[in-house]
Amino acid sequence: MTTEADSFPRRHARTQRFTLGAPRAFTVAPDGSRVAFLRSGSGTDRANSLWVLDLADGTERPAADPGTLLQGAREELSAEERARRERSREGGAGIVGYATDGALELASFALSGRLFTAELRAGTTRELRVPGPVVDPRPSPDGRHVAYVSRGGLRVVGAEGEGDRALAEPESAGIGYGLAEFVAAEEMARSRGFWWSPRSDRLLVARVDDTPVQQWWISDPARPDREPNRIGYPAAGTPNADVRLFVVGLDGERTEVAWDRSRYPYLARVHWSEAGAPLILVQARDQRSQLYLAVDPETGATRMVHADEDPTWLELFAGVPCWSPSGQLVRIADEGGARVLAVGERPLTSAQLHIRAVLDVGADDVLVSASAGTEAPAPEIGEVHVYRVNELGVERLSQEPGVHTAVRAGGVTVLVSAALDRPGARVQVLRDGKVTSTVRSYAEDPGLSPRVTLTEGGARQIPCAVLMPRDYHGDTPLPVLLDPYGGPHGQRVVAAHNAHLTSQWFADQGFAVIVADGRGTPGRSPGWEKEIRDDLAAVVVQDQVDALHALAGRYPLDLDRVAIRGWSFGGYLAALAVLRRPDVFHAAVVGAPVTDLRLYDTHYQERYLGLPDERPEVYRRNSVIDDEGLVDPAEPHRPMMVVHGLADDNVVVAHSLRLSSALLAAGRPHEVLPLSGVTHMTPQETVAENLLRLQLDFLRRSLPPATRS
Repeated sequence: MTTEADSFPRRHARTQRFTLGAPRAFTVAPDGSRVAFLRSGSGTDRANSLWVLDLADGTERPAADPGTLLQGAREELSAEERARRERSREGGAGIVGYATDGALELASFALSGRLFTAELRAGTTRELRVPGPVVDPRPSPDGRHVAYVSRGGLRVVGAEGEGDRALAEPESAGIGYGLAEFVAAEEMARSRGFWWSPRSDRLLVARVDDTPVQQWWISDPARPDREPNRIGYPAAGTPNADVRLFVVGLDGERTEVAWDRSRYPYLARVHWSEAGAPLILVQARDQRSQLYLAVDPETGATRMVHADEDPTWLELFAGVPCWSPSGQLVRIADEGGARVLAVGERPLTSAQLHIRAVLDVGADDVLVSASAGTEAPAPEIGEVHVYRVNELGVERLSQEPGVHTAVRAGGVTVLVSAALDRPGARVQVLRDGKVTSTVRSYAEDPGLSPRVTLTEGGARQIPCAVLMPRDYHGDTPLPVLLDPYGGPHGQRVVAAHNAHLTSQWFADQGFAVIVADGRGTPGRSPGWEKEIRDDLAAVVVQDQVDALHALAGRYPLDLDRVAIRGWSFGGYLAALAVLRRPDVFHAAVVGAPVTDLRLYDTHYQERYLGLPDERPEVYRRNSVIDDEGLVDPAEPHRPMMVVHGLADDNVVVAHSLRLSSALLAAGRPHEVLPLSGVTHMTPQETVAENLLRLQLDFLRRSLPPATRS
């Protein structure tokens, strides 16, 4: 019998969705002798340690333990470190990130704002006494120095702790060196702000001036004695941070990198390797054009290597741009309706593959992750595989159905594989295509296996996951819960066990749960993603309706009792669903929704809708608070539960407060659940646990009773 202490909501929250204890952040030595990675000590331990796997004998050993290094003291985080973790959705503790030298001999990391290094071969650690709080320390490729950020400046210290000095210091308030600005970290997946040269003699350093950015205040009403937190938030249509790039020598001499920043203000990617000159990717504000520029580190001058244009928008991808060992540009491009890998000017893949990321570039191949493309011989719903690509063709490395990624160096590949039929992810180490080692996971078994069917629904063949109660074996129609994210960069229909655990828990409470990845979600084709341009709201709601109605012909769904729940974009979608289609949806849990699209950030919102001052009607028809369904007296009023963290600095609570005000003005009853001290992640155990229970209670109260035949 399940007790309250070991119930799914409690365990799901305590284990951070069963991710604690799982190995991650792998780095392979270039000589193929070792693999470094992070892992906490158990499935309920938040504090990660740094580990090393010796491939000669397959043994794992800890290289750095935060408990020992901090001697039991509580971990203290600076504001900069908290912001970095929020941007990367990092809910762990201890060593949450590390960097290494080129040989994987020396690693550096920050703990409680202090700088530590670990000698990975010897297994020893030391603290380097430097001015703090330390953020994002990174060894030079030769292992002789460590660069780090402290109080807005970039500093460097010898690997033995000698010669600490500033390389670049802020000239005034609002200026900082070496960290990514808000939109780069939140929307461009660029978390770094400095890059070592391959010869370890200088660095590329981003200078961020937040002075132009409007200032917002994030307060905690439950603690009126505390001063609000001031943040710079570049909302749609408002000024961004001014970002420049400098070549900085170890003597502090610096040279600015020159490009047309007025036309291309976004510094999206930086790459510096032995294979070529420093390479940067810069984007126009409308994200319809971008330049690949090679940098002369002596003068700061740039030359164009390649230019991209797209009438809708240009997507950014992991692992590119970069140089191949032969000096050719490696990039991912949308060409001919497909997302392809290009080396030089030649595409090496076709519409049979939808390229997701470049994982490694070798002397004779490129390692990529990809989904089945529009011209694939058979659909592979929710699957992502690892492929080797070269001019001779394509070879798939991952074989079993599932979601796979990899890290590779020195002839060694670390393959991380999730599948529908087993919990967590399996980590295998391959040499010459053969498994030589595995990396242990300490993650807890969820004790719950999803009863999930991956399928397609409707004329557009919308990818769907359908989950039924595990004890359901009849044909009595069930109330329906749609459980989508449903928007850009958020694929939910995946061939992975743990991705469906929460949906299965709701199913076991008596629902048929549907997860639908409509237009705008990733993994299918460029055209599928870009159909939401200018018409975000209408498209995503229609695809949820189409998927539901298509599946009702194949599953016992009670269409008189349909609810929807979602968080972030999913919360936006849930609110739209009950306001615009109350004929279909009867209740909604609206979590951390973006309701006034003018209040979300520049790089994200302008990609889909343009500038609000130039296109006010586009913003109006896509914003929830301006929705005609709020005030239409002919439309039925559907119950809505609005949930939001008061400390959220990504989707600020103003979104939910404005929605509540609009609902109140329209005479629409609704519930608001404010979460004190909670950000966009909701990492707190009791909050995460009780949120599931409160949502279930709301759904049971709010859906109409079953119709008796």
